This record gives sequence, structure tokens and C-alpha cells, in this order.
Amino acid sequence: MTRVAVLIDGGFVRNSAKNDNKAYDAKFIEKFGLSCKGAAETIHRILYYDCAPFVGKAKLPVSGAMHQFVGNDQWLHDLAKKDLFAVRRGVLKFRGWTPKHVPIAVKALQDADFAPEFEQKGVDMRIGLDMANYAANRSVEIIALVTNDTDCIPAMKYARRAGLQVALVSVPNRSTTPELMAHCDFHRSVAWP
Repeated sequence: MTRVAVLIDGGFVRNSAKNDNKAYDAKFIEKFGLSCKGAAETIHRILYYDCAPFVGKAKLPVSGAMHQFVGNDQWLHDLAKKDLFAVRRGVLKFRGWTPKHVPIAVKALQDADFAPEFEQKGVDMRIGLDMANYAANRSVEIIALVTNDTDCIPAMKYARRAGLQVALVSVPNRSTTPELMAHCDFHRSVAWP
């Protein structure tokens, strides 16, 4: 049997699943991750990369009042306990407020006219490091990568040069970035569980 490591960009999969009105929890992610292997493959490990929800305070953009962001990361703890899973956590940073509608209407703005903007930090780096590690220790023959982020291309190239095959996994109702397609050995589509 061919050994495969499944690497899942959690932010990409979460946003795609929520756009399709899927309940996103540890059980959903487990079923999705297990479905990413090919018929003649056995899963070595499923690595899930994501950030816990942002928890902290920020001033609202119009009123200046303090807003408390709250979140629960229990689902990440639950996922880490699943067989074959390892969770790699990045950090979610608050980057300010952005208008919900552009152009901005000529009216008195309210706090509700703005949405918080967050940035994921460290996820791409962790994916790249794990791909390089698999390439160095040769514990798998295939990396099944679930992402749409072109920042992963250097790691994909490195893994392929080291002799691993890279399967790019696409999710329903999302087109795959052509640049990523140019740097994988094959492509597979996976349905939502």
C-alpha cells in the first residue's frame, strides 16, 4: 500500500464548507480528511492547519467603544484527539475594521457598517515545514494537499524534487488556482461528507 499524508488548510476548507452551508465541526473534518486518500493508499497521518478564533478587545471604528471578541476552540481540541490527526495551530491577528459596502454611502456611518478583519499567521509556514520534513524522512510516498493558497508552491516543488508525489485535492464548488495545478502530480476532487 502507498502511504499518504493528508495536509488540510483549515481556513480554506472551513470557508468553503460554510459557503455550502455545511456544519463545520471535528466530526465533519475527520470524515473529510479520511476521504482525501486514494483507493490504493493508506493514511499515515492527517495534519490539520488552522487558528483558534480571535479572543480579545478592540475599539469599534465609529463609536470608539470597546468590543470584546469571544471564541471557542474546543473543536480543535476534539479534532486533535481523533485517530491519525495532528492539529497545527497558527495565530489569528486582528487587523482592523473594513467597510461592509464599497463605495461607502454618504450617510452617518455606524459601527454596524464595518466588519472586523483578521489575518492568519504561521499556517503556510507550518504546511511548508511539514512537507519538507516528509520529503526529508521519506515516511510517505504521496502528499495529498488541500489548499488553494499559492504560497504553498515552493513547498510543493521541494517535495516533488525530493521524489514525493503531490496530489492537489479540491473541494466542491471552488475552482482550483491554475498556478497550483502546474505544480502537482495529479488532482483529485473530494465531495463533502
